[in-house]
Amino acid sequence: MTGFVTRFAPSPTGHLHLGHAASAFHVWDTARAAGGRVLLRLEDIDQTRCRPEYEASILADLAWLGLDWSGPVRRQSEHFDDYARVLDALQARGLIYRCFKTRREIAAALPAGVDPDDAPFTGKPLAPQEETRRLALGHAFAWRLSLRAARETLGESFMSLEFTEETANGPRPVRANPASFGDVVLARKDTPASYHLACCHDDALQGITHVIRGEDIREMTSVHVLLQALMDWPVPVYRFHPLVPGPDGKKLSKRAGDKGLSVYRQEGMTPDDIRAMTLAA
Repeated sequence: MTGFVTRFAPSPTGHLHLGHAASAFHVWDTARAAGGRVLLRLEDIDQTRCRPEYEASILADLAWLGLDWSGPVRRQSEHFDDYARVLDALQARGLIYRCFKTRREIAAALPAGVDPDDAPFTGKPLAPQEETRRLALGHAFAWRLSLRAARETLGESFMSLEFTEETANGPRPVRANPASFGDVVLARKDTPASYHLACCHDDALQGITHVIRGEDIREMTSVHVLLQALMDWPVPVYRFHPLVPGPDGKKLSKRAGDKGLSVYRQEGMTPDDIRAMTLAA
């Protein structure tokens, strides 16, 4: 056993599909080749969409695929206090602020025809008196990470943030670009922590040395590198794998109702069949 530690971290908001199977194979195959370990983490922060039956389905599908993991399963919903402490630390350093703007208000302020996804939001805290008034009225808000404050805190090192990507040709440094995401949301009133915050916290806590993820979330790594720098968390080595496209050529999605692994199992397919379908895609 080496010091290589990675994780598989699905969200129990639906059944695993072929895309998840491909990701799982990439994770476990890489860990086995390195003589390392795989941890299982359930990213069940979203309490409105995550369900116990989906968790049970995930565990059953992984067992059917012949994939096991080291140690107990970490369920993020059991660790909200951990994430609250991170938010408290960031707030104490002036790195986050309460943003009361809704998505609709942010979109309405953009020039006509501009997609909000192409114009990352940056803002600033309200005046203390106005913030107190809104809080007293019960207005909803999101905790946003301030890019301005992050730049001031990190100084010149902000412009040299980077991570190591492991490729078929060996490791290579990749420059991070967190500014392209604007002031990202780290928590909301109804969601105690965002994916970014919980993911980075848990990677540090669990000693994750390598993160193996799909190409679709490559760009998000820049946000994670920024959080890791601000919190003095270690930066794992990253590896990105290709996605499994659906019949329409787009990424498979739970929300689009893509067929779950249990359906393939009921149709008589074997784990070897799933491996051939996903890794050859």
